[in-house]
Amino acid sequence: MQSTAFAPLIDAHLHLDKYTPEEQREMLHSFPSQQVEAVIAVSMNLASAQTNLELASQYPRIVYPAFGFHPEQPLPSPAEQDLFFDWIEKHMEQATAIGEVGLPYYNRQEAEQLGQRFDQRGYIDLLERFIQLAKRHGKPIILHAVYEDADIACDLLEQYHHRRAHFHWFKGSKRTVQRMADNGYFVSFTPDIIYEEEIRELARQYPSEQVMVETDGPWPFEGPFQGRMTHPAMTRQVIQAWSEVTGMGTERAARLFYQNTKRFYGLP
Repeated sequence: MQSTAFAPLIDAHLHLDKYTPEEQREMLHSFPSQQVEAVIAVSMNLASAQTNLELASQYPRIVYPAFGFHPEQPLPSPAEQDLFFDWIEKHMEQATAIGEVGLPYYNRQEAEQLGQRFDQRGYIDLLERFIQLAKRHGKPIILHAVYEDADIACDLLEQYHHRRAHFHWFKGSKRTVQRMADNGYFVSFTPDIIYEEEIRELARQYPSEQVMVETDGPWPFEGPFQGRMTHPAMTRQVIQAWSEVTGMGTERAARLFYQNTKRFYGLP
């Protein structure tokens, strides 16, 4: 039974610009009835960041934009990178965070399975540049870095003494999980916590004061979400699943996730 005491929901990682304009409007207008307060709208590249900035201007204090380059795509040229970084610098006051940035684990795996060589040095250099940018401006950074790639990200974060890191949809070794937790980095859980034991195990391990909830929408999910458009309101079921795994009461868990996200992102 839904309780009116349930804290508002914040989706800590959503690709809002990847929904159609009609889907965006319907979704955003549904937020009050679904108790969704806000979303962190992560970017894929310059065009994506520009769209998210426009959406944030249309929906202030609901859409909080993050500017970054998703690593699971071909690297931009040095000139394109410079253009994007110049644009971010110009719009840094409007940026809630830097992201989504990271390393191309899935593309690299796919290439290696086909027997192709994959050199990710350019991606590491780009990630380092984004971490430097985030550190210089005191912004949180949102990371796509799983398994062994997370250790490279941790090396860079430690090198630049940047602790405001959010590893979204994280998967990795217990040793890496411990390193991330000790460094104060945050992780976020998606709807797959309901049916993925690997994610449920992470929920058991990770410090409760360093967790958030996300959908990574419009990415589709299985289980009870099969065939449904991914909506930030699904974060409610994620919190309920996390509370079952950890033994924390659902209402207390909802308040925890809400407060953690507000604190990490510095939301008003």
